Amino acid sequence: MAAKGLAALPAENSSSTMTASKQSLGALLKATSRSFYLTLRVLPARVRQQIGLAYLLARTTDTIADTEILPLGQRLNALQKLREAILGQNSAPLNFSEFARQQGSAAEKLLLERVEASLSVLQSFSAADQQLIRDVLQTITSGQELDLRRFANASTQNIVALKTDVELDDYTYRVAGCVGEFWTKICRAHLFPRARLDEKQFIADGVRFGKGLQLVNILRDLPEDLKKGRCYLPMDRLDGAGLSPQTVLSLASQEKFLPLYHRYLDEAESHLLAGWNYTNTAPFSQVRVRLACAWPILIGVKTIKKLRTANVDQLQQRVKVSRSEVRGMMAGSVLAYPFPFLWRRLFSPTAKMVKLT
Repeated sequence: MAAKGLAALPAENSSSTMTASKQSLGALLKATSRSFYLTLRVLPARVRQQIGLAYLLARTTDTIADTEILPLGQRLNALQKLREAILGQNSAPLNFSEFARQQGSAAEKLLLERVEASLSVLQSFSAADQQLIRDVLQTITSGQELDLRRFANASTQNIVALKTDVELDDYTYRVAGCVGEFWTKICRAHLFPRARLDEKQFIADGVRFGKGLQLVNILRDLPEDLKKGRCYLPMDRLDGAGLSPQTVLSLASQEKFLPLYHRYLDEAESHLLAGWNYTNTAPFSQVRVRLACAWPILIGVKTIKKLRTANVDQLQQRVKVSRSEVRGMMAGSVLAYPFPFLWRRLFSPTAKMVKLT
């Protein structure tokens, strides 16, 4: 699919999809995710199609879940129908035109309009690949549905928080940790099936890799989520620190909040360290796979470093890594790859990274 693009997808009858049928998968991925597009582009062709399609389907389900202007029941019903179609349980045509009309992003509108074409591509893969894609999408959609139900009554005036770290860990697995597991299995099957490694540990590190990236997103997006009435920092942790969801980002609570916040940054960095171990467990000959893993890790670590130095006012400005910094990290990793000593130094932990207890 990386070479053929969406132009090779089955054409649809509606004239409104004519432009979509000419747009390449690469362009659509680039429009929907700046960082993942870079990762996908460097992956070996033998896994690029499967991982790219899984990502686009996940973005499609995520777009449905995030269309907040439409009623909760309508979003849950649409997610269920799409999940059933992905799992091959229902072949009835899908029509998400109402969702598409509500999108401010042309790329997300296109994702919804081309959902049948994406599902047709899924059918073109081997049975084993289809099952891996279906498994990860089933887990992801379960996390999205859980999120929608959990925050059904959330608002700025009624902030709903997760209860425990167990709930947080479960959520990060459902929406991202499972992706690490999928990535591991698809790469293992197609790229290095005979490599001798600790399979159980490799998968476990892949899961933690995904969880770490998601936890970084949660910590970076905390102010934005609070405005929507969502708090992913567990209530028992907030209670223990003398905080509430309403007060975490107040200047008066900064001295109580930042130590707790930094412990979660430690947890995220610990997960990313597992991801770095995962990256280096892949055979050295798998240059593309290792670079594709390294880039989001390095971006995540850089984001953590920026979050560590921010006060509550700065956190509300949405800390992020600049494009020039991303390009610099990518170039540096390519130059360092042939030299193990330089490569190892790319990941420099900033904390003790003690797991929350």
